[in-house]
Amino acid sequence: MKLHLPSSSKMPIRFRMPTAENLIPVRLDIENEGQHYKDSFTWNPSDPDSEVISFAKRTVKDLKLPPAFISQISQSIHSQLAEFRSYEGQEMHLKEKIVPLKLDIRVNNTVIRDQFLWDISNLESDPEEFAITLCKDLNVEDPEVGPTIAVCIREQLFEIAIQGVASARESRVGKKGRRGAESFLNSKMSNSSLDLAKLFGSKGSVVRKRKDWYLYEPIVDILSNEEVEALDAREERNARLKKKLDEKEDNFQERI
Repeated sequence: MKLHLPSSSKMPIRFRMPTAENLIPVRLDIENEGQHYKDSFTWNPSDPDSEVISFAKRTVKDLKLPPAFISQISQSIHSQLAEFRSYEGQEMHLKEKIVPLKLDIRVNNTVIRDQFLWDISNLESDPEEFAITLCKDLNVEDPEVGPTIAVCIREQLFEIAIQGVASARESRVGKKGRRGAESFLNSKMSNSSLDLAKLFGSKGSVVRKRKDWYLYEPIVDILSNEEVEALDAREERNARLKKKLDEKEDNFQERI
């Protein structure tokens, strides 16, 4: 039996991930002393904070990274946990609906592009189990692909939950004077790191139009080592360029 979120006509629930387990997505992208460490995984926000430093130490030891990475890894995880916890206890309005989610990822030599419909009202949903099944159906053998898919799904569901908090705030403000607050809330929502309305449209439907069928066909590409090296080099160049532009922007703002 599926457990569903309350509809908008009932009492709102408190902020949480709309999944069976309240796990949050964590991404790390750290560069220090000429070494670059990137990773993504899920974290239980209920775990004690002491686990963060233990994880950082184990990671640095296992990957033989410079000791400076310990503090950088722990700080990045703490920052993402703090963002999630900043919403805890707040009301969240999620209408009972189905939304499209998208995948466009590369893990090692494997590229996966897909989109599918997700029932955010089902509190028994399990992104990790879904990812395992998807990899099995697509005959994807790389064991790192499944966890990456699960993180990507949770990132999108996290954004949906955040927008649910904003919706609850808007509802409360609306009782006092919706018109005065509408422009402020809309501008805040437009700054979201993932604008779901722009990506998917305002409505999700279980019925797919025939002309859109091709959009829901998963694409799996296995790249050659040469293609991977070329992509890695391009991404590295883009990352260095972005870093330089950010530094210039910071220096410009300091002079102002």
